[in-house]
Amino acid sequence: MIIQKVIKTEEDYNFALNRIDKLMDAKSGTSEFDELELLSTLVEIYEDKRYPISMPDPVSAIKFRMEQLGLSQQDLVAFIGSRSKVSEILNRKRTLSLSMMRALNKGLGIPPDILLKEPDTFFPEEMPQLEYEKFPLKEMAKKGWIPNIPDIAIHSEEIIRELIRNAGGMNSVECCLFRRSKSARENAKNDAYALTAWCLKVLEIANKRPSPSKFVEGTVDDNFLREVARLSYFDNGPALAKEYLEKHGIHLVTLQHLSKTYLDGAVISRPDKNPVIGLTLRYDRIDNFWFCLLHELAHLSRHLGINSNGLIIDDLDLRKYDDEREEGDIEQQADYVAQEALIPGESWATIDSNAGQLQILEFANKLKIHPSIVAGRIRYERNDYRKFSTLLGHGGVRIHFSNN
Repeated sequence: MIIQKVIKTEEDYNFALNRIDKLMDAKSGTSEFDELELLSTLVEIYEDKRYPISMPDPVSAIKFRMEQLGLSQQDLVAFIGSRSKVSEILNRKRTLSLSMMRALNKGLGIPPDILLKEPDTFFPEEMPQLEYEKFPLKEMAKKGWIPNIPDIAIHSEEIIRELIRNAGGMNSVECCLFRRSKSARENAKNDAYALTAWCLKVLEIANKRPSPSKFVEGTVDDNFLREVARLSYFDNGPALAKEYLEKHGIHLVTLQHLSKTYLDGAVISRPDKNPVIGLTLRYDRIDNFWFCLLHELAHLSRHLGINSNGLIIDDLDLRKYDDEREEGDIEQQADYVAQEALIPGESWATIDSNAGQLQILEFANKLKIHPSIVAGRIRYERNDYRKFSTLLGHGGVRIHFSNN
């Protein structure tokens, strides 16, 4: 019996081993030597499949290198951080972080695939400009955005890298943190890492629910904006707006803001991705929702192209400082477009500047829009925020969105 095919059974395997013993003295260039080489290869393939050698676990590898190099636990402090952490790692009471793994690889020469427990893998590329520990990890975990694990700060890189991956990759974090389009209404008090965390979570939520349609640039014109505005007339208008936008390839994500961020909404445009509009609903008022939504759509229409990596952040509370900025900037343009979509100028000119509640209701019904939109604009233009509070729809938006 001469085996010239893949070994599949123990019988074939044992026969091959016996045959190899008889051929060990075969000379190169003979048919026996060729048979010996073939059988040795077939046996090796069978053994790799039947008796795979498991990789050593990271702790065993560390202890092995300590023994080889004559190192004490104190010597590992330079790689792991403290004597208590070293003790916990060696006793398997604490898991290694990526930063620890990199240090052990550089300092002790332990291969990445052993530390990562995955064959033929390497450490992810480092981004020195990204300081993972600056993300508001505890608050993010409390909101359920990331896993709430012990030693969350130590594992900040792994946690944030997973969020970045889910958000669409490093291009997303670069767009949010390093290359966003500066808006006149981006609050200077925003914490850059908290703001980036919010943007990444918005993108992650959008990516988990693919849009049924591909966004076509040029879709968001004046007629489109007016169609969105008319949805405010219905009791479930916010939910209808979300459905309408997503059927046109525009993600609408509502997500509460983090501490040290001051924003109402944002619009994000990325290459080969459908645009994303994120709203914080920090005031949870119907008038605020519709103006902010139309404002972000105006930015998408006028200021962000689908083929650009762009992000515009908006804190609408800063509208009161408009007089201090150049006339015609992108925020004033977006305001105008939003106002025209919600209440066209020729219609607005017909309402009495001293209109009362009954007139507001009649005017809104005539235009087929929610009365909060009319009341909100009057309050803003009169700079009198004490009137018509009962018409604004307090608490009327968040109830339409399950993730808020």
